Amino acid sequence: MIIPGADTQAFAAALAKETGERLARVEYERFPDGEHVVRLPETVAGERAVVVASTVDSDAHVQALQLQDAAREAGASEVVTVLPYMGYARQDEAFRAGEPVSSRAMARAVSTGTDRVITVNPHEPAVCEFFDVPATDVDAAGVLADPLPEDLSDPLFLSPDEGAVDLAVTARDGYGEGETDYFEKDRDYDSGDIQITPSDAPVEGRDVVLVDDIIATGSTMSESVEVLMERDARRVFVTCVHPMLAGNALTKLSVAGVEAVYGTDTLERAVSEVSAAPVVAAEL
Repeated sequence: MIIPGADTQAFAAALAKETGERLARVEYERFPDGEHVVRLPETVAGERAVVVASTVDSDAHVQALQLQDAAREAGASEVVTVLPYMGYARQDEAFRAGEPVSSRAMARAVSTGTDRVITVNPHEPAVCEFFDVPATDVDAAGVLADPLPEDLSDPLFLSPDEGAVDLAVTARDGYGEGETDYFEKDRDYDSGDIQITPSDAPVEGRDVVLVDDIIATGSTMSESVEVLMERDARRVFVTCVHPMLAGNALTKLSVAGVEAVYGTDTLERAVSEVSAAPVVAAEL
């Protein structure tokens, strides 16, 4: 049985379709004091329960833990937790003295109620080591090629930094042609400032596809787009696995000159043009 979190219902439905497993009709409620409760009206006695919950905020983390426990209470023989988007994954170390390793704390909490975990493109794949149960990360970057126009001109698949270049390679391979490269990006963790150094790859007259794991505020990505437009790129497309798009991120990208933005459904947004469910289904 596929058991969806409140923020991951479309993904869960797509996963149920891919796997052929039934989709649970979960009820979500919040008490007057702010506490959450979930209800699983259907029995899962003797079945595998697949909890699907993108932990987009602290409330979603709590709900994921409740769904795991509800599945156990309903008699599930095995609980698998799918985190299409794993919140706190970027807090994979203590950046200043006295700070927690938040992704480790969250992973340990999730581990208490599940038998194994599947994540989709966590910002730092090493966070899978924080779980106390077997944890696997799957790569959904290949599906980002699906919504791209078929007539890209001499395409260049470009990641905003060296750490994401593998995503650009995967997206390029999914498209079937093109070169790959990356921007140099240096972050000052004290000030929060980011310095972007343009890639040496020629972009004039070419269609450029920017590929990243997550777009949060859009600031870094929009700066990258501006650099490309200054260098006379023909068109610039932005793709990401996790389209967080907080605040006015889409506006920033549009002002910078982006042709289109495409993301997956790990975070359900207006730009979620493709589903990462098939790659998760393959791992299940």
